[in-house]
Amino acid sequence: MNVSDAVRQRHSVRAFKPEQPPAAMVRSILEQAARAPSGGNLQPWHVHALAGEPLAQLLHLVTTAPMQEEPEYAVYPPDLWEPYRTRRWRNAEQLYAAIGIPREERVARLQQMQKNAEFFGAPVGVFISMDRRMGPPQWADLGIYLQTVMLLATEQGLGTCAQEYWAFRSQPVRAFLGLPPERLLFAGLALGWPDEGAAINQWRSERDPFEAWGEMRGFSNDN
Repeated sequence: MNVSDAVRQRHSVRAFKPEQPPAAMVRSILEQAARAPSGGNLQPWHVHALAGEPLAQLLHLVTTAPMQEEPEYAVYPPDLWEPYRTRRWRNAEQLYAAIGIPREERVARLQQMQKNAEFFGAPVGVFISMDRRMGPPQWADLGIYLQTVMLLATEQGLGTCAQEYWAFRSQPVRAFLGLPPERLLFAGLALGWPDEGAAINQWRSERDPFEAWGEMRGFSNDN
């Protein structure tokens, strides 16, 4: 598989098989991804990968802990504006439509949302954190690292789902992992073999055409 294939095939997997990927495979993916670029080679990422009993213990702790009042950080800007508001709205509507949940079925939608707290049934849960004193450039570095992990996982036939949801459940995660106060929990990543038969895994989110967000200047007209 080349890089272009991995980019095309990667998508957010929200249903997994229970079989656990080999530990050596998971470590190799996380380790290779550290070749991702970071400004000044700071390598600001800290990674915890959980499986088996530790993962089960954490998920039990999360489901029994009260919802925290404030997220670890603002996942979206307040009063989201266009075109971003419509993109987010359409994404949610299309996702729920793909699994047959209409708008008025609020309970069913909440139940689907709650699957975030279970890593969508993935046998491996990865948490990525960094020193909260870092700035926007290091946030970008974490995103590059995370994308590299996802592409390497795709190459191995694994599925992933990056989850900023964990910003809303960071307190029990921080307590379980023993993160020091200066460490910010950035995201979780569900990892495992995708359940290809699940309806939700047949859906793909849209992407706007290049003309909606890109410009090219100074190029010749050669193809």
